[in-house]
Amino acid sequence: MTFRVRREPGASNPERAEVWVLESDTERAEIAPALGFNCFRWATRGTDVLYADPRFLTGGSAPTRTGVPILFPFPNRIRAGRFSWHGKAYELPRNDPSGKNAIHGFACRRAWRLVSQGEDADSAWLTGEFHGTRDAPDCAAFWPADYRVRVTYRLARGRLRIEAVADNPDRVPLPFGLGYHPYFLTAPAAECRVHLPARQYWELVESLSSGRCMPVSGIRDLNRQRPFTDLSVDDVLTDLPGDAAADGLVERGTIQRGPLSVRIRSAPDFREVVVFTPPHRQAFCIEPYTCTTDAINLQQQGIDAGLRVLSPGESWQGVVELTV
Repeated sequence: MTFRVRREPGASNPERAEVWVLESDTERAEIAPALGFNCFRWATRGTDVLYADPRFLTGGSAPTRTGVPILFPFPNRIRAGRFSWHGKAYELPRNDPSGKNAIHGFACRRAWRLVSQGEDADSAWLTGEFHGTRDAPDCAAFWPADYRVRVTYRLARGRLRIEAVADNPDRVPLPFGLGYHPYFLTAPAAECRVHLPARQYWELVESLSSGRCMPVSGIRDLNRQRPFTDLSVDDVLTDLPGDAAADGLVERGTIQRGPLSVRIRSAPDFREVVVFTPPHRQAFCIEPYTCTTDAINLQQQGIDAGLRVLSPGESWQGVVELTV
């Protein structure tokens, strides 16, 4: 099997975002660098795995509602868009659906720069970079330090790896969290099942964590396969398996669509998983996060929310892997 990486020829619609394609005879991934470096399509053996809004490439849909949005330097919400860090107060745009909170960082709504690409007999890959002061200078005042993240999509047979490296190019400590928000297709819905081995969830009040973790029960208990048709959730699950396999990855969930089974694994640092049923119900989200929602506020209240802090010049790396 031979893999290739290429830029897709220009479309007749000049408003359509540029697309880069990773492919072989049986595999295909499509990525839009100008739209948050979102991998909005992944197909294996002719079957699409991810949901994409048909208006995505022309900017007609929210960038967080398609494919695999990259949530950085924070995933999910920050309460009222406000926090303090080392004695300084910060206020972010309140851009969640309620208009009350900041949500999903800056990287998912901005253009990324391509830094490398490659192909061999077993895989093809594309790497993009998002550097705060370079790629979102208007957001510099919203975060305590400059930040940089590189993400590589690596396509192989029946597998899509998302490899991230975050580093601190600043002279002061960098707080951050990283999350991915993949939309997995659920059709045929009647044959779709979801499994996720979490023992607890973060109690949410108006979509924000109270700081307490509770045992999963009822519809939040996905330790056995549950029919997708029964699920209407928007929760942060935690207390997941921590024992890594030989490749260093741990189980984070599975979506079964008839004979197609999509397995989500990650590095142990992705310690929380959001489960979300979009209103259109054409997809289900299993979202690996390194921290819970509002982590930058909770952590400073003495709650272990998963917030990570990089010293100047320090870096962090983590992998999420999707397999069929």
